[in-house]
This record gives sequence, structure tokens and C-alpha cells, in this order.
Amino acid sequence: MISWFFIGLVISILLTPGPTNTLLASSGIQVGLRKSFRLIPAEAFGYFISISLWGFLIGKISVHFPLLPTILKLFSAGYILFLAMRLWRTATVAENFNQKGIRARELFVATLLNPKALLFASAIFPALAWQNAQYYVAHMLIFLLLIVPIAFFWTFLGSVLASNKISWLNQANLQRTASLVLVSFSIPLSYSAILKL
Repeated sequence: MISWFFIGLVISILLTPGPTNTLLASSGIQVGLRKSFRLIPAEAFGYFISISLWGFLIGKISVHFPLLPTILKLFSAGYILFLAMRLWRTATVAENFNQKGIRARELFVATLLNPKALLFASAIFPALAWQNAQYYVAHMLIFLLLIVPIAFFWTFLGSVLASNKISWLNQANLQRTASLVLVSFSIPLSYSAILKL
């Protein structure tokens, strides 16, 4: 029911830097791992609401406009490619993690408004998830389970970057690796959309 392609796409997109991950890393720098764990439910709840709203809206509209999921998938593949290029180009630009007072409410709002939610709803979650409750629950549960280790990774990354103990674990190397992973996923995503045209 749940493909490895879905899991791979979710992991690679959740790992890419963005507003939510920046806040998680900032919290890791400021208060450490243990105190940052309180932010994980806020991220999960923000994605749950946003992806569900986008997905059900897309599901309703695609009944009258059947090409919509394919078009959104093509746009999503383009957006993933854009993210990959931006990550590669900005790999050596210093990220500002010195933000004060990361609260769960702030992380929730940042995640709720994160453009990745539309990407997940339109191209990563299968179209059947917005028409079949069983598919929706299964895919959403896997998605929410994947958030936990990835959020932990970003808070851990923040705490490691603050300590400067591992020289190869730096922003440039992480962003370039993420860029290559995103490119590798955008190709089959766009290919599958083109096949449905």
C-alpha cells in the first residue's frame, strides 16, 4: 500500500532546509536536544492540518478537473528542482540560526504556512489518499512517524553546529548533498506525471 518511493520523497523533502527546519536547528543551538523535543508535536500538527486541507481541496477539484493532479505533480517536480538548485547555490551562504525564543506556537505557524505542505499534498501523497480514508490514514501515519527522527536530526544538527566538533558536518556539505538527493527524486516524479498526460 505504501511505496518506498513515497517514503524516500517524504524523507528527502523533510530533510531539506526551510522555515521549520531552521527553527528546529535554532532551538537545538539555543536550548539543546531535550528541551527542543517539545517542538516536534507542533511541527507534526502543523503539517497534518496543512497537508490534509490542501489534499482534500485538491481531491474535490480534481473530480471536475482530472488533469489537476498531473499538472500539480509537474509543478511540484519543477519546485523540487528549483529547491535543489537554490540549495546548491546558497550552500556557502551563512544561515542565521540566532533567533530568540523559539516557541511551539511559532513553529506550528511556520509549518502550517510551509510551501512543502502543498508539495506533499499535490505530488507526494498518492491521489487515492484524498478519495480513500484507509489510504489517507496509512500515508498520514507514516508521514507523521517520519517527522519525529527528522525533527530530532535538525535539533541535533543545531546542537552539533553550536559545538563545532565535527568539521565535515557543515552547512555547505549538507546542502549540496540534499540538492543531489532532490534532483534524483524530481526526475522520476516528473517522468510519472508526463506518462499520465
